[in-house]
Amino acid sequence: MKSICLLFAAFLFTPYLYAQNYDESKVGDYTLPDVLTAANGKKITTKKEWEQTRRPEVLNLFEEHVYGQFPKKYDRLEYSVKNENKQAMNGKAHLKEVEITVYNNNKPLRINVVLFVPTNAKKPVPAFLLINNRNKRNTAPARDTLSEFWPAEMVIDAGYAVAAFHNSDAAPDNKNTYQNGVLQLYPEQLQADNGMKAIGAWAWGASRVLDYFEKDKDIDAKKVAVVGHSRGGKAALWAAAQDQRFAICASNCSGNTGASLARRNFGESVERINTSFPHWFTTNYKKYNGNEAALPVDQHMLIALVAPRPVYVTNASKDLWADPTGTFLAIKAAEPVYTLFGSKSKLPDSPPAVDTPYDNPPLGYHNRVGIHDLTEYDWANFIDFANFHYKKK
Repeated sequence: MKSICLLFAAFLFTPYLYAQNYDESKVGDYTLPDVLTAANGKKITTKKEWEQTRRPEVLNLFEEHVYGQFPKKYDRLEYSVKNENKQAMNGKAHLKEVEITVYNNNKPLRINVVLFVPTNAKKPVPAFLLINNRNKRNTAPARDTLSEFWPAEMVIDAGYAVAAFHNSDAAPDNKNTYQNGVLQLYPEQLQADNGMKAIGAWAWGASRVLDYFEKDKDIDAKKVAVVGHSRGGKAALWAAAQDQRFAICASNCSGNTGASLARRNFGESVERINTSFPHWFTTNYKKYNGNEAALPVDQHMLIALVAPRPVYVTNASKDLWADPTGTFLAIKAAEPVYTLFGSKSKLPDSPPAVDTPYDNPPLGYHNRVGIHDLTEYDWANFIDFANFHYKKK
C-alpha cells in the first residue's frame, strides 16, 4: 500500500520533480554547435555557401529533431470575407473578417483571420500578423475588448495593417486533441517520429494567412511581420525560418525551444517542456530530455535561418523561466550568418539593461520590466524595428 501511495504522489507532482535552476553560477559550461560549420566539417564563408549548403542542413536538422516536417503542398486555398466594416475604429480602419479554407486530400481546414487596414492608405500597406495563443477576445474584431496583447489601434495609427488568427484553428493546444486541425490534412505526420505537432501546425497556419495576403490588394505581402508570444513566439520563429516570404519575425518571451538557448541550465528545460507539453514538438525531440548537449542544433541556429531578414526577440525581467540571458546570447550567436549577407548587427556585446531596447535591424532585443506577457511596450518596439527596416518616417 505504501508503494502505491508513493507512486500516486509521484504522478500528481510530476511537474515539480524537474527542479529548475535560476542561479547563473550553476549554469555550467556548454558548447554551442557552430552554425557556420557544415556537416562535412567545411567552414562556411559566403552567403552562397550558406544558402546552398549549410542552411538546408540546419533546416533539416530542426525538422528531424525538434519541430517536425513542414508540409510544402496543399490542393487549393479558398477565402471569403465573412464580415466587413469600412469605417471601423471610428473610421480609421477597414475591418475584414476572412475565412481561409485550405484543402488537401479532399479535406478542408478553416482559419479565421481578423484584419484591419488603415483607411487612409493610398497603396498596399505592410502588415503585422499575430499568432494568437490566448483568449480570442484579445483580438476581438468588434473592438469591444481592448487588450495590450494586440493593440490594433496603435498599429493602425503607425500606418500598418494588423491581423491575427487563433492558434486553435490550426491545432488545438491540447495533448489529446492537437491532431484535430492541420494534421487531419496530413495524417502521415502522426505516424512519423519526425512528424510535426502543434507548434509546426501553428507555423504552417501563419504561412496560409500569408498566402491569403498575396491575394489581398490592400496588403503588401512582401512586407509582413509574423509575431508571437510565448508558445506563439516559438511558432513565429519556426514560421519565419520555414517561409522566407515573411519579411520580419518578432518573437516575444518565447523561451525554451523558442529564442533561448537549450544548452543553458537555466529556466525551463527540454525535459520539462516535453513533459508538460508533449503535443508541441516532434517525437524525436524527447530523445534529448535531460541530454541537451546531444542536440545537433541550438536556438541561435533557428534565428540564423531567418537571415538576412530581421528578427526581434524579447524578454521580461520577472520571466526568468524564459531565460533572458540565454535569449540574448542566442541572438548574438546568430550574428555571424547575418555578417555573411553584409548585414551588421547593432546589438551590444552583453545583455542590455532592462527597458533598453535595441530596435535597429537586422537583430533587435529588449528585456522589459514586468512579467511573461505581450504589452504595448513590446508592440511599440516592434513598430520602431519595422520602421527602421522599411525606412519609414
